Formats: sequence, structure tokens, C-alpha cells
Amino acid sequence: MGKENISFLTVWIILAKICSAFSSDPEPTSVFANTTDDWITDYTDILSKFSLRTSDVPDDDLCYIVPGRPETIAECEFNPETQTFVVIHGWTVTGMFESWVPKLVTALYEREPTANVIVVDWLTRASQHYPSSAADTKLVGRDVAKFVSWIQRELQLPWERIHLLGYSLGAHVAGIAGDLTKQKISRITGLDPAGPTFEHADAESTLSPDDAQFVDVLHTNTRGSPDRSIGIQRTVGHIDIYPNGGTFQPGCDIQNTLMGIAQAGIKGFQDMAQIVKCSHERSIHLFIDSLVNTGQQSMAYRCNSKEAFNKGLCLSCRKNRCNKLGYNVNKVRTPRSIKMYLKTREMMPYKVFHYQVKVHFFSTEELNYKEQPLKISLYGTHGEKEDIPFVLPELNGNSTVSFLLTTDVDIGDLMIVKLRWEKDAFFSWSDWWGHSSFHIRKMRIKSGEKQSKVIFSAKEGEFAYLIRGGEDAVFVKSREDNRSRKEKLMHKLQMQGSSFGQNDA
Repeated sequence: MGKENISFLTVWIILAKICSAFSSDPEPTSVFANTTDDWITDYTDILSKFSLRTSDVPDDDLCYIVPGRPETIAECEFNPETQTFVVIHGWTVTGMFESWVPKLVTALYEREPTANVIVVDWLTRASQHYPSSAADTKLVGRDVAKFVSWIQRELQLPWERIHLLGYSLGAHVAGIAGDLTKQKISRITGLDPAGPTFEHADAESTLSPDDAQFVDVLHTNTRGSPDRSIGIQRTVGHIDIYPNGGTFQPGCDIQNTLMGIAQAGIKGFQDMAQIVKCSHERSIHLFIDSLVNTGQQSMAYRCNSKEAFNKGLCLSCRKNRCNKLGYNVNKVRTPRSIKMYLKTREMMPYKVFHYQVKVHFFSTEELNYKEQPLKISLYGTHGEKEDIPFVLPELNGNSTVSFLLTTDVDIGDLMIVKLRWEKDAFFSWSDWWGHSSFHIRKMRIKSGEKQSKVIFSAKEGEFAYLIRGGEDAVFVKSREDNRSRKEKLMHKLQMQGSSFGQNDA
């Protein structure tokens, strides 16, 4: 057996051990048995520690604020006149703070320089066997509730200035804390709340919309069956955002993960935990992105399913149907959780621009294809993006297709579109007997970010021709946009066999 095979085998054994940690339910821990309010002022049983980190030294705990000891507030130079962030980490294998903690602290201070950024240290409980750490979230949530209530009472802090940010198990800690405080905390942000043992748990044991005045949640690692995925799949906030469908994130696929570990050798084993949880931790980096890249805010769109979103059917901003991801989210509260979706890049800044492309394909023959590779090029007033690859699940004659297209370039106002049909094999019988082709009169493109709808017509003649393995079909911005609504309707009725305009987003 070669060294590479040994590396892969070892990786899978370690992965199996990690997964086995999620297979059993935690022993129940009751922290709600005491029906009086005296418990919230008893600080003797608090095991969690609360450090006020600074922008100068974001990666070290230099000063702890201790509940019941008011002098520590002054010693740590807590500022009662500004925003307070409470950062809560999740389960840890190493028993140490992970690298994302100082990055988030730095980003919070970069955005709010006068803020207080408090990091909750519950590492002792968080580094146990997963089911034990999951059960201890109730005890840690109780600690956080006591701390927040105490410091708020000592300084008469407005509840509107308190924002809890919890990652993985820490998201449920934040929810439990918010549930236990007498008044509602302003905001809780759940960064991919943990899934195992929480997917079917009650609201008192998990993050839920009732835990704060506003609860926003990012779901980035929900692959797998319910209660087996690393991140929780169901909605647990007022707004639940699922980047890239929420299952896994760009650049985090298992093949790249295993190849990276195998090629890195010993260092790969050291970094394995970091690589394996790539999608899980992406929730934090998306939030950091929203703090530091204020000019490139990612937009999410309300949709009933990721399948509908991937067809481009949900790019509307009417009636709060779109929202900013992360720190600048518009705090919309509704009786039911709002599910939102977006696409991102694989690196920061994560923002992409979303387009719905709607095309009607004509053909003189009965053509029917599956999983066809195409490339599209967009040219606008600010820039261009060429040869964007995508796959059409079905390509049939006399049918209208809608699909989602994204680009990381701000193209501006679209002016020209080129469409090319790639060959899906080196040899095809249809290519032997003749070219497979469709003709297209026009296409419609809707921009999610600009909320504009533009119709494109064939550049030359009435139709553009899409031939497998052929040249680009070229379309230009149509003059139809300048015509009256009545004229547009009459033209639409004249389009033979076209269902253009149906199933509009």
C-alpha cells in the first residue's frame, strides 16, 4: 500500500471517529428546574469566562469581566455608551480558541471602533465528547444569561445595544441565554447552528425566533439527513439565509478536501479539522465579509426552495423579498421564519451578481437533450464576463427555459449577450448526420441586484441560431424596451409557440 493510500485511509478513519461523535444523544441536563428568579443573581456556579478583547490584541484574553465583581468592568475599560458584542464559540477538538475568533473580533472593531467585543470562554465544556458538550449548552447559556443580565443592570445598558453572535453549538448557547433573560436581547446572530441532537429539539433547548428581538441565521453546512448534518437544517430565526443552498460552500467539496490533506502530508493532518469544517465555518467568514467589505454587500432573496432559486425565479425585492446578508441585514420580523438564498464566490469578498436568464428555444425538429453544457458571455457598461459555464438540465424544442446565472464582476447595464452550446461528447451520432440546432428570437434577463428587466433580440435577423459545437449566438439590447406596453403585448401575442412572460418571478 502506497503512502498516498495510507494517508487517505487514515483520513477516513479519523473522519469516521468524528462522525461517530454525532451518533448518540446527550444525557439530559436540567437547568430550568428552579422556578424562582434568584438563580440569575447567583454567580457562584458560573464556569464560563468573559474577556473584553481589544482591537490592538484581538487574539488574547488580557482582561476578564467577572459577574458579581463591578470593579472588573472598570479595570477592563468597558464602554457603557456604545454597542456590545458577545461572541460565543462552538465545539472544539483541541480545547483552544480557533483562528476565526480574533478575525471576527478584528472585523467587529473595524466596523464599530468604539464597541465592546466580549469573547465567551467555555472551552473546558466545549472540548468534551460532542454529546456532553451539546448537553452543556444549557449550562453555558445560563452563564451567559447571568453575565448579560448582571452587566446590563450594573450599567443600565439599553438592551438594544446587546448583540450575541454564536457559532455552531455557540448559536444554541446564545438562544438559551436569550430565552432566560427577563428582557429581550436586541439581536442574536446564529452562525451555522449545530445540527446533531438539535434538529428535533424543543425551542427552549435551541436557538429560536423568541430568543431576541431579532434573530438572523446563516446555514452553510446542512448536507446529510436531518440530525446528522453538521449544521441545523430547519429554520430557527426570523430570517434564515442559506448561501449556495446551505448544503456546502464553494471550494469546500470533499474531493478538494481529501486531495489537500493527502498532498500536505503531516501538515495536512494538522489542518484536517480546519479543512473538514470548511463549509461550517464559512458562516463566520460570510459575516466577517459583511463587516469589512461594506461596498460589496451580498444580497439574499426570499424563496420557497433552493430548486426554485436555482431557476432564477426568486430575484424580486418587492415587499422585503430581498435582504443584505450579515451585519447590515434589514431587521424584518414576520410570524413565520423567512427562508432566503444566494450564491457566493469561494473567497472573500464573497459577493456575486445574480441574473435570471429566460430563453425560448424553437426547432423545426423534435429535439430533446439532457444535461447540456453551455457558455454565456455578458457585456455591459462597466465591464464584461466571458464564457460563464452552466448546464441546462433539459434542452427541448419549443420550450421556455429559466435559469440562474451569477458573476463576480459588476457589469453595469447589460448591452450584449453571447450564448454558445458546447459539445457534450467527443463523438455524437447527431453530429455525424448533421448539426443539432435551435433558433432563438429573444431572451429576457432580470438583474437581482439592480431589479431591472432587459429584453435582448438577435443581433442580425429575426433569429439567432444555437448550434452544438458552433459559434456564439449574439443578442443585443432590444429596442422593445422603449415601446408602449400595448405594443409589447401585441408583439408577445404574435410570437408563435412562445410562452414568454409566463411563470415570471
